[in-house]
Amino acid sequence: MAHTTANTTSIPAVFGVVADIFSGIFGALLQLNEASTKVRKIEALSALSDADLSARGVDRADIIRRVMTDTL
Repeated sequence: MAHTTANTTSIPAVFGVVADIFSGIFGALLQLNEASTKVRKIEALSALSDADLSARGVDRADIIRRVMTDTL
């Protein structure tokens, strides 16, 4: 007696895989955007004078730490 097995992938499973792929791509793009925003913020603060930074309560040495931890 012979046995056969048919392996099929359901349509919802395929859509789930495709959705996971697009979700991963979207997440990566969001991370790139956030990093780009932080770099622009660091550049803008670095361009300020020491007096302007002092008026904002920021020390030049703390710009990167404060931007990366969102404490500005």
